[in-house]
Amino acid sequence: MAQQQIGLVGLDVMGRSLALNIESKGFTAAVYNRTTAKMEEFIKGPAAGKRIVGCASVQDLCANLQKPRRILLMVKAGSPVDDMIAQFRPHLEPGDLLVDGGNSFFLDTERRAADLARSGILFIGTGVSGGEEGALKGPCIMPGGAPEAYALVKPVLERIAAQVDGPCCAYIGPRGAGHYVKMVHNGIEYGMMQCIAETYDVMKTLLRLKAPELSRIFGQWNAAELGGYLMEITTTCLAKMDPDTGKPLVDFILDKAGQKGTGKWASQNALDLGVAIPTIDMAVEGRILSAFKDERVAASKILKGPRLKTPAGKAAFIKACRDSLYLAVISCYAQGMTLMREASREYRYDLDLAEIARIWKGGCIIRSKLLDPIAAAYRKNPGLANLLVDRGFAKIVNLRARGVRKVVVAAVQSGIPVLGLGSALAYLDSYRAARLPMNLTQAQRDYFGAHTYARTDKSGVFHTQWAQ
Repeated sequence: MAQQQIGLVGLDVMGRSLALNIESKGFTAAVYNRTTAKMEEFIKGPAAGKRIVGCASVQDLCANLQKPRRILLMVKAGSPVDDMIAQFRPHLEPGDLLVDGGNSFFLDTERRAADLARSGILFIGTGVSGGEEGALKGPCIMPGGAPEAYALVKPVLERIAAQVDGPCCAYIGPRGAGHYVKMVHNGIEYGMMQCIAETYDVMKTLLRLKAPELSRIFGQWNAAELGGYLMEITTTCLAKMDPDTGKPLVDFILDKAGQKGTGKWASQNALDLGVAIPTIDMAVEGRILSAFKDERVAASKILKGPRLKTPAGKAAFIKACRDSLYLAVISCYAQGMTLMREASREYRYDLDLAEIARIWKGGCIIRSKLLDPIAAAYRKNPGLANLLVDRGFAKIVNLRARGVRKVVVAAVQSGIPVLGLGSALAYLDSYRAARLPMNLTQAQRDYFGAHTYARTDKSGVFHTQWAQ
């Protein structure tokens, strides 16, 4: 009889770490990798002596699992997931469960779930956040699919997840809800990272601070209200010395940032739903612009910017940078939560934003001290229009807005790009504006396209013959 309780496919960094995590929590596992040598290396190395069985084929893995089978796929998003499902399908039976733990696009997950359901095979799309360390010690897990499918794997997922006020794993919603929330999580991550990088750049450039001093500053902020995983690793990255030169390693890293698509998907989906997430959008744009390194170097010799203008009062400006980053991070969360609220309505996901904020408190990349008050805000008012208008957050925003204005102005005057910080400020100013200049835009649209317009003084739809 098969003894292994769960199967795992894909033994790259995340897959290996999750397999070890699963075994360490008392479950037996069978693992498979397309490259057999990688599986054998894992079994003889990190998995040696553990209750993990290596399998040389898909058929072998299925034969080694208890029924109904529970199989976690940790393969690259896109066609590799479809290919792997196709390989497993002939060896599965109705009631068996496949769990896609990669960063799949949520609509792909919806398609796969519907297709497999026709054969009676259960499917869960689950977001897993936390990187290698999180996968090994306890990630944040965001599963979505049919409730009966989640029930099959709930004991495993909740046990291996990070534990902060309970398991950092909760049923997200039907169909593609789990991967949708992971996509938004990654969008928020993009925005926060962009704003942290810009804050580093502003202080480094305008105050001429070196990496070790910047590390101390970020460390102080991390110990206070800005505390969180990204601030923690920023502190560490800035303190790391290059063994070859004895100088800060960060100063030798090429300024080209990569991306895997989830941030871009969040921006694209926000456009589809008509939701403004400008800081997340600008973070994606920032990474795209960074990729044009050669063009930027050439342009820097042709296009001239203003002279650097050092702000008066070093300590006061550092405080303004702290306030600016704090507000920008709040803005990233606000934009992401608003996007999920609208998606919940559009896709009938019935998302619990308070519970999502709670499970993000442990294991995941965007965990921070802010998630406690965010969860509290949505528990108090599940229909909250925007995090910025929650009484507690509105007070913070009103107190810190001066800092972001000071930093953005200083950066613009010196020609330092602040795509993220600037967009966070513009988002705030646009959202709090009782009147925007779109009245002129509507007049223009009506002029060239007869798109009509509404009036402020009477009801109805109007069109004007603008030209005589």
